[in-house]
Amino acid sequence: MKTIRTYYLKSLRTTRQIISFLVLFVSCSLFAQTDADALAKQLQNPIANLISLPIQGNFDFGIGSAEGSRMILNIQPVVPFSISENWNLVTRTILPVVSQNDVYGKSGSQFGISDIVATGFFSPKEPTDGGIVWGIGPVFLIPTSTNDLLGVGEFGAGPSAVILTQKGSFTIGGLVNHIWADNYSATFLNPFFAKNFSGGKAITLNTELARNWTRDEFAGIIMLQGSKVFTIGKQAINAGIAPRFHFGGARSADWGFRTVLIFLFPK
Repeated sequence: MKTIRTYYLKSLRTTRQIISFLVLFVSCSLFAQTDADALAKQLQNPIANLISLPIQGNFDFGIGSAEGSRMILNIQPVVPFSISENWNLVTRTILPVVSQNDVYGKSGSQFGISDIVATGFFSPKEPTDGGIVWGIGPVFLIPTSTNDLLGVGEFGAGPSAVILTQKGSFTIGGLVNHIWADNYSATFLNPFFAKNFSGGKAITLNTELARNWTRDEFAGIIMLQGSKVFTIGKQAINAGIAPRFHFGGARSADWGFRTVLIFLFPK
């Protein structure tokens, strides 16, 4: 660092050049930080007008009676469409790639694709007067599982909704859906609370609750995720990591963690 600093000081031979360089450097730094802060806040909104490609890895261990393990890699693009002057349609698609071992007792190993979950939220472009952001629409379960132990294997559908509010650096909200299929009925609830910090940093308390009405099973996961927005070249990326605390359910894991990379494409 000292060598680089000396090189620049020798290069900038006049006071005017030094001042110009410092002003330019500070301006660029402030712009980058402000941009990262804005993107980090948008990411707390599941239906923000922001194209993104999250790649989420969920790793769980000590599952069920056979102490099984599972890795789920969720590829979940989010694409908003303007459908009128006042409304957006925000599509969220989750494609799970699964590798698991002895999850259902001594069931051996399975690897492949699970069922796709695709949601479309119709959402007003502007928050309500009270600052509420909301969206509602259909959710579809598409039977793409390559193994009976990796998914439901049936087409399903149901309603989905999301609601949140953002006050300063805080975000609080929740997402819910219910899916019916021929031999499947399940509710998913995802309340979340986030606090953003300068420099594109955030801490998010994320809870995932699932009720399988067909099997009369309930399970939940609590995660406390730290994340940060940064750039590689011109590509904006958000990276995060969180421990996963499981509760309820005969096949809950003893412990786990989540990693996520989100590629961002702001308009």
